[in-house]
Amino acid sequence: MKIFEGKVLIDGNWQDPESGETLPVMDPSDGSEYGRIARGSDADINSAVQAAQYSMDNEWGDTVPVERGRLLQKLSKLILDREVELTEMEARDVGKPLSQARIDVRACARYFEFYGGAADKIHGETIPYLEGYTVLTLREPHGVTGHIIPWNYPLQIIGRTIGGALTMGNACVLKPGEEASQSALMIGELARQAGFPPGVFNIIPGLGEEAGNALIHHPGVNHLSFTGSTEIGTLVQQAAAKNAVPVTLELGGKSPQLVFADSDLEEALPFLINASIQNCGQTCSAASRLIVENSIYEQLMSKLGERFEALLVGPAIQDLNCGPLISPGQKMRLEKYLNQVKADGLNISAEGKIVADAPTEGNYVKPMLIRDVPPEHVVAQEELFGPVLVAMPFTTEEEAINLANGTPYGLVSGIWTNDGARQFRIAKKIRSGQVFINNYGAGGGVELPFGGVKLSGHGREKGFEALLGFSVTKTIAIKHGL
Repeated sequence: MKIFEGKVLIDGNWQDPESGETLPVMDPSDGSEYGRIARGSDADINSAVQAAQYSMDNEWGDTVPVERGRLLQKLSKLILDREVELTEMEARDVGKPLSQARIDVRACARYFEFYGGAADKIHGETIPYLEGYTVLTLREPHGVTGHIIPWNYPLQIIGRTIGGALTMGNACVLKPGEEASQSALMIGELARQAGFPPGVFNIIPGLGEEAGNALIHHPGVNHLSFTGSTEIGTLVQQAAAKNAVPVTLELGGKSPQLVFADSDLEEALPFLINASIQNCGQTCSAASRLIVENSIYEQLMSKLGERFEALLVGPAIQDLNCGPLISPGQKMRLEKYLNQVKADGLNISAEGKIVADAPTEGNYVKPMLIRDVPPEHVVAQEELFGPVLVAMPFTTEEEAINLANGTPYGLVSGIWTNDGARQFRIAKKIRSGQVFINNYGAGGGVELPFGGVKLSGHGREKGFEALLGFSVTKTIAIKHGL
């Protein structure tokens, strides 16, 4: 029995939720229930916020940056020590293949390592001013930060949001996604073992409309970090506005990859496929649109078709190309889009395969390549959150840029060309928070600021820039005379 089974973490203690109620933990690979999580409520959120504020007013508020950094690095080591357990936990809970879950565990540890090293390296400034004055700035924590994370990358998003907030001296209240909370709870336990003071890191599992709603409306929260859908992100921002607190929003995406005729197709192919099917396409930054120069369009479609038909889908434990979708509801949502594709007569040019021994109760779908998709079609405009790659040709560079910018989103983009002038020309014209040239994702890039424009959100996570968002500037002007 896991220590956190059916529990909330408040003030350093695992305890029953106020309601006494729990929610099922479902295995998306076979549809079975294999555990319970607490059904947190507004009462639990209130207790967690109070505990976080107490820690800010006492021990945690007095902890110097270098000591914060050492705690973060100790947590990083504990995560790596439990790599096998966390990998299996994340794979089963989310449904992602073991190799992908292992990458997430290591990325989570790397976030805490990186931020631990940065804790005592965020400095203020002195500002030249009038004679007889010395003016300086300090970087200070917001105070209590609220974090709502989704189910698709619990470990990675905990690392980049909780890690950044703790680095700057904030105390955190986390509401993990109800579909996959296990690894978040384990990180909470490892933080206890690392020696973080009570109240610094509180975790309230539960439903978004209950625990999540209570967190975004709580007047004691000084900053909100939300990763999820654009629709819910809008509600988070509205709630935060009522309390005049800042928000970091990492929302949806419909990210393009632009492939020009002078690119190295053999080098590009693995990126074009993996960026669209990773985690069964359940990734905000998934490159789900492929925009290809007309002269190589047929050649690339043929190469992609061969590779899509070789893709295998099955239980997470089998470590294939794709695992299941997270839930029956997500599968039904994707199937509605695919029914629309078929009703409109779009060209499904290649599909992967679900292995024969995949449990019928699992949430499996075939990876799919759809070619010649009109840019205004719903599957080219909306985030599907499934392993579906839509392709369309272009003739001119201007047309490619217009297609790339032709959705409400702007999270990530990829450009494949060996023309150096074109690389920078297009990168500057594409509206997205990250642009990758002749690669996609840069291996995760803990150090690289990440976030979107337009409906993909605002604010930045990852890298040093995230630490600026998790802190505020205080200006001190001293008049001392000449």
